[in-house]
Amino acid sequence: MSHPTVGSELRAAARGGGRLPLLWLGVLFLAPLSFAFWLYYGSSWRPLLRTNHGELIDPARPLPRVSLPLVGGTGGASATLLAGKWSLVVLGAGPAGCDATCQENLVYARQTWLSLGKFVPRAQRVLVGGAGCCDVAYLQREHAGLLTVAGASPEGALVLQAFPLPSAHFIYIVDPLGNLMMRYDARSDPKGLREDLKKLLDLSHIG
Repeated sequence: MSHPTVGSELRAAARGGGRLPLLWLGVLFLAPLSFAFWLYYGSSWRPLLRTNHGELIDPARPLPRVSLPLVGGTGGASATLLAGKWSLVVLGAGPAGCDATCQENLVYARQTWLSLGKFVPRAQRVLVGGAGCCDVAYLQREHAGLLTVAGASPEGALVLQAFPLPSAHFIYIVDPLGNLMMRYDARSDPKGLREDLKKLLDLSHIG
């Protein structure tokens, strides 16, 4: 004689055994997700949301619109020199107006500029030289196209006040609106500067 109740119990147990692995799979899937949500929203920890390699100057600093005198046969004076294009700016120092560190920064800026490819026309290199600036023959020979500003002039000194210190090893980015926005340590990997500048040029519709 058959016992329907026993058969039903066996089938129910089988179905229960089949659900158990599914339950475990659900726990394994949801546990990391739940932990991630708790970590982000329920604790004080936050991930570092940074895609740039350089140091953002926050807030960006509008540079004064003054007539900057150019030296070394690179032209006259211009109030819009640091506007209209993305500028890689190097600050000079030392008795010659651009010491050894400054010269290394110029090479770094030149190689970065040359690597921009199709974006080269939208960028420029600017040296704000110190007192006694500069060895014009050297700059013309090694850095053709570089715009050189007399930083020791009253107008140049006014612009220099906007740059954060210390500045010896840094290259600065000024946007086409004349805002000082980023700086890079020239002792670090130059790929970072190139990648950030290309990203800015690719995304920006100015300059």
